[in-house]
Amino acid sequence: MKKISWVLLTLLCTSVYSELIAQTRYTLSGTITEARSNETLIGVSIVVPELRTGVTTNEYGFYSLSLPEGSYEVVISYLGFQEIRQQLDFSSNQRLDFQLEEKAEQLQEVVVTDDAERLDIRKPQMSVNTLKVETIKNIPVVLGESDVIKSIILLPGVTNAGEASSGFNVRGGAVDQNLILLDEATIFNSSHLFGFFSVFNPDAIKDVKLFKGGIPARYGGRVSSVLEIFQKEGNSKEFKMNGGIGAVASRLLAEGPIVKDKAAFLIGGRASYAHLFLPLFDIDNRAYFYDLNTKLNYKINSRNSLFLSGYFGRDLFSINDLFVNTYGNAVLNFRWNHLFSDKLFSNLSLIYSDYYYGLELDFVGFEWDSGIQNFNIKYDLKNYINDKFQINYGMHNIFYVFNPGKIIPNRPDSGILPEQLTKKYANENALYVDFSHEVSPKLSLSYGLRVSQFNRLGQDEFFVYENGNPVEFDPFSLVYREGTPTDTISAGRGETLEKFLNLEPRVSLSYALNDNNSFKASFIRMAQYLHLLSNTSSPTPLDVWTPSGPYVKPQLLNQYALGYFRNIASGDYSFETELFFKEVDNRIDYIDGANLIANEAIEQVILNGEARAYGWEVLLRKNNGPLTGWLAYTLSKSEQRTPGRPPFEDNGRSNQETGINFGEWYNTPYDKTHDIALYGNYELNKRWSFNANFIFQTGQPTNYPVGQFEFEGLVVPYYGLRNQERLPDYHRLDIGVSLKPTPKKSSGFQGEWVFSIYNVYNRMNAASINFRQNQDTGRNEAIRTSIFGIVPAVTYNFSF
Repeated sequence: MKKISWVLLTLLCTSVYSELIAQTRYTLSGTITEARSNETLIGVSIVVPELRTGVTTNEYGFYSLSLPEGSYEVVISYLGFQEIRQQLDFSSNQRLDFQLEEKAEQLQEVVVTDDAERLDIRKPQMSVNTLKVETIKNIPVVLGESDVIKSIILLPGVTNAGEASSGFNVRGGAVDQNLILLDEATIFNSSHLFGFFSVFNPDAIKDVKLFKGGIPARYGGRVSSVLEIFQKEGNSKEFKMNGGIGAVASRLLAEGPIVKDKAAFLIGGRASYAHLFLPLFDIDNRAYFYDLNTKLNYKINSRNSLFLSGYFGRDLFSINDLFVNTYGNAVLNFRWNHLFSDKLFSNLSLIYSDYYYGLELDFVGFEWDSGIQNFNIKYDLKNYINDKFQINYGMHNIFYVFNPGKIIPNRPDSGILPEQLTKKYANENALYVDFSHEVSPKLSLSYGLRVSQFNRLGQDEFFVYENGNPVEFDPFSLVYREGTPTDTISAGRGETLEKFLNLEPRVSLSYALNDNNSFKASFIRMAQYLHLLSNTSSPTPLDVWTPSGPYVKPQLLNQYALGYFRNIASGDYSFETELFFKEVDNRIDYIDGANLIANEAIEQVILNGEARAYGWEVLLRKNNGPLTGWLAYTLSKSEQRTPGRPPFEDNGRSNQETGINFGEWYNTPYDKTHDIALYGNYELNKRWSFNANFIFQTGQPTNYPVGQFEFEGLVVPYYGLRNQERLPDYHRLDIGVSLKPTPKKSSGFQGEWVFSIYNVYNRMNAASINFRQNQDTGRNEAIRTSIFGIVPAVTYNFSF
C-alpha cells in the first residue's frame, strides 16, 4: 500500500508540476507617458487581442499584465494619441515604458480600434463619467471661462441650483454629499464668486472623473458622489507656457524640467480683474478671486517617484469696505509612489486641507473667522495577481478640527467682546479592500469592503439635555423650539464623546452578451460623518461643517443601480442607460425659523430624517468624426421625510410630534423631475471648430405664500407645507466658436480665439421669486430675480 501511495503521490506531483509549467506566466509592466512632456496618462488601454485580455493604466500611469509564455502582439491605445502595436516574446518578466505621440503630429492619422471600447463594455465599473480637459475647454460657459463644475452639469444625473449657484447635485443628493478631490486632497468649497466660477483651473488639470455609483471601496466619507481631479505633473522635457486672457479673468501656467527626464515643475495662476473697472462707474464695491496651482515631481529611479502638489485660492467680496467677506481653500499633498515588484504598486500620501471663511463687519466693529482643517494620511496598494484578478487595499486616517466661529473686535470702541465658539474635533479612519475579478469571458466582478470608524473627540464645552433631546416640541402650538441644556461637560481631546463603526460593502458586475452589449449592476453602502449646515438650496461660504456626534448621527446610504451598455457602429456611437434607487438614513433637516449663524448648539435646531431618490438616466454619445457630443436625459425624484420622534409621556400627557410636513415625504430643494442636456462639437478643419449646448431642467422646489394676515398694520404672509411649489422651468442655449490661426513656426507660438454667447435667446431664468405689496395698488405681486440674460464673451488663449 505504501508503495502504491508513493506512486500515486509522485504521479500527482508530476501532474501538478506539468500543469504549472503549462501555465507559466510572465509579467509585462511599466508606465505610459505622453511623448512631448513625460506626463503620465491615466486610463490607457494595453490589450493583447489574441488572448482577448488587457488592462488600463492606474491614476499614476502604471500598468501590469500577466501573460502565458509565448509571442503576442500588444496594442497600446488612448483616445487622441497614435496607437502602438508591438510584437513581444514572453519568456521572462519585462518592464516596458511606452510614450504615446499625439495624432496631430503624425503624417497619417491612425484610427483607434475598438479593443479599448470592448474593455469598457466588459468592465463592471458603472455610473462613472470621464471628461477630457479638451472637452471642458470647448463647452461654452458664462463670461467665457472654462469650468469643470459647469461642464459636469451636462452629464446625466447631475444638476445644480441654477445660475451663480455653488456646487452640484448628483442623483438627487445634496451638495455636501459630494466628495471633491484635487490630487487626493479634499476641497470643501468648489466655487469662486459664490458660484460664478469653479476653483479648478483647466490649464492645470490632467483628468476629471465623476463616480455617481458603483464607487470603489477606496473612497468614503460621502454618500452621493466622488469627483476626482488630478493636476498635471509638469513637462520634464522642455519649458512650456500657456494661458488665456478673458473678459473677467486671465490665467498663466508654466511648466518645465528641473532635471531633464527626471524632475519637473508646474506653476499656474489665475485672477479676476473686473473689480478694477468698478471705480470708473463710481462703484466702491469689490468682488474678485485668485488661485495658484503648483506641482513638483522627481523620479528617483524606475521604482520610486516623489510628488509635491498644492493649491491655494481666495475670494474677496466687499461693499464700501463696511462689509468684507474673504474665503478660500488651501491644500498640500506630498506623495510617494513605490513599486515593490512588477505586480505590487503603492502610493503613500500625506495631505493637509484647509477651508477658511472670514467676515469683517466694520459698521458693527468686529471680524469673524471660521473654517475646517484636516490632516490626512493614506496608504494605497494595488496588487496585479494576474490579468484576470487584481486587489486594491489600503488605509486612510483623517484628523479634523472644526472652527465654528471666532469673534474679534477690530476697533477699541466697538463694544464687542472677543469670543471663540467651541471648537470641535474628530478622527476618521478606514481600512478597505477591493477585488477586480474576471470570472469568465462574459462575467466580470468588482467587490470590496470598507470598514470605517469615526470618533467624535472631546471639546471644551458640551451641552447635555433632558431625555437626550436638544429640540423641544410644544404639543399645543405644534411648534419645535430650541431645548435648554441641563448640564455642561468638558472632555479632554483624548476622550471620546461618541464612536461610530460602519461596514460599507460594495459590489458591481458586468455580464457581456457579446463584444458590444452588456448588462451591469451595482450595490454600494457608504457612510458620511460630516454635515454641511445650510438652509439654502445653494450653499454659501457662510455655511458651516459639523461632525457627527451624540445628537447628529452619520448619514448611511444604500444605492442600487442596473444598466445596459452598447457600442454602436464599431464604437463610433455608444449608448448607456441606468436605473438607480438610493436611500439615506439620518439626513438632517431644520426646524422652522432655525438660526444657523454663530449657533453654539446647532443640535437645538436639527431634526434627523431620511431621504430617497430614484430615477432613469440615458446617455447617447457620438465618439468619432468631425461631429462629436452627447445627449443626456434624466427622469428622477428626490424626496425627504422627517417624522416626529416617538411619543413619550410628559407630565401625564402624550407628546405626539408632527415632524416636518406632518411626517410625510416632501421634495428636496434639489429635486428635478426632468433634466435634458445636449452638447455638440463640430471641427470644420484644423483652424475652425463650433460647439453648442442646450440645457432644460424642471424648476427647483420652493415655498410660496399661501395666505396672509394683518398684525398691527403690517401684512404678514404665511407659508404652507415645505417645498410644495416650484420655480419656472430652466432652459438656455449656449454657442461657441474657436479659431486657431496658423502657428508661428519660428517661435512655436500658438494662439486661439474663443467667441461664445451664453443664453443665446436671452431667457430670463428665475433664480428666485419674492413677493411684496405694490405701494400704488396695495395688491401683492411676485417679483422674479434673474442673474443672467444673454452674455457674449471673447477669450484669447495662447501657448509657446
